[in-house]
Amino acid sequence: MNERYPVLEGAESFYYEGNEIGIMITHGFLGTPQSVRFLGESFANLGYTVFAPRLKGHGTHYKDMEKTTHEDWFAEAEKGYQFLKERCTSVYAAGQSMGGALTLWLADKYPEIAGIVLINAALRVPCYENLIGKSNPRYIDEGAPDIKKEDVEEITYAKVPVPSIFELQKVMERTPDLLPFIKTPVLGFKSIEDHVVPAECTDFIFQKIGSSKKKAISLYNSYHVASMDHDKEEIVNITHQYIQENQANSLSLV
Repeated sequence: MNERYPVLEGAESFYYEGNEIGIMITHGFLGTPQSVRFLGESFANLGYTVFAPRLKGHGTHYKDMEKTTHEDWFAEAEKGYQFLKERCTSVYAAGQSMGGALTLWLADKYPEIAGIVLINAALRVPCYENLIGKSNPRYIDEGAPDIKKEDVEEITYAKVPVPSIFELQKVMERTPDLLPFIKTPVLGFKSIEDHVVPAECTDFIFQKIGSSKKKAISLYNSYHVASMDHDKEEIVNITHQYIQENQANSLSLV
């Protein structure tokens, strides 16, 4: 589908050219690359090549989002991975919330991905579950972003189309079936106090995923949008360590 509205200032995809290790970061439902820009800039400062795609229908207008599907969203994540794969020898895929679920889809389809990083990956959004099977209303009001840190502004929509919620639910419903087949090394962050996605989603992923290398980290000072919250530096530092250790292990096996 073609978007009818311009991209909001600050919501654009971003790319930083660095070394031969690429990191792709996928934002969440209703979010934009702006929500993961701190992570992206920090990884770029550490020398990595970084790309954060803007998913179709996000960062323009909720009427654009209404016309997109979960296939459109995954297609953008897939294109982002291919973009980095052409430029880097190793690619890591990271994702927040719905972006975490899409990252799992990528790991299932592309087992050559060097490693994945999940930030409050979404398998359930309880506040939307009462809408299953309903066609009215067409739009619902969206609350403020779930961020503990004060004076942080995330670019998002004030309204969300109910059909888009159904598309999100399709992503989350399919993801558990993929987990046993994913062997990619995985690092997972979960906010202990998350008002959007239950922390148990990360626990479930780690119980079911087929990866032998997996590490879960609890965040105690962030809510759902952890990439913009108090623990964002911790996410960067632990991810950097994870990538360096994984790269060293990969070299030792050659």
